[in-house]
Amino acid sequence: MDNFFALLTAGLAGVIGGFLFCIPVGPINITIINEGARRGFFWACLIGMGAMVMDLIYCSIAFAGFSSIFASKFMKAAMQLLSFLFLIYLGIKYLLTASLPATTPTVEAVEHKLHPHTAFWIGFVRVLGNPAVLLFWITMSATFMAHELINDTFLSKGICVIGTFIGGSSWFLLLSFLVAKGHGKFSTKALIRMAHISGAVLLLAGVFVGVQLVRMLAQYRHH
Repeated sequence: MDNFFALLTAGLAGVIGGFLFCIPVGPINITIINEGARRGFFWACLIGMGAMVMDLIYCSIAFAGFSSIFASKFMKAAMQLLSFLFLIYLGIKYLLTASLPATTPTVEAVEHKLHPHTAFWIGFVRVLGNPAVLLFWITMSATFMAHELINDTFLSKGICVIGTFIGGSSWFLLLSFLVAKGHGKFSTKALIRMAHISGAVLLLAGVFVGVQLVRMLAQYRHH
């Protein structure tokens, strides 16, 4: 039963993390808004699915890279501190979001070489051209492991990775639906408001992580 709840926790962490972090990150959302309003729900969904497949690859690489470093109490405390700072940084960044980039120099460079034409390929290439996604998932995988949301097992990591795919895909499906239903009325302003909500949630998560870190350091001090 304990193993079941551990796997359930890993899956839920992935779903929630995947959903929240797909809201304001990168140019994919702008692409879905523009293309979905012009070409409809199915086309927008395919862009989102392409983005999530590449995101899944980056996420899998990141989660495969951490193992025994968390056996050290010092490293665990260091990663918890990093995760606290990272969540606070992201929360403030999302709360202060005033505009969303339609593209980036690296995305433009990759698109120039690969010339994506289908919706799925457009989404895939736009995430491929954004290496910050890999850096993001490296930090998040360390955060999940430092706080024991996932275990250092293939099954636990795999379920969490699948959860991130489900969470991110759910967001892109929702966004595609809202864009298609709104017939172009769903604007970037609405997306920015969602980014602000995501930022508030991340700040709350950062405060929770901070409290946990203080408690852990207090226990170490007493020992």
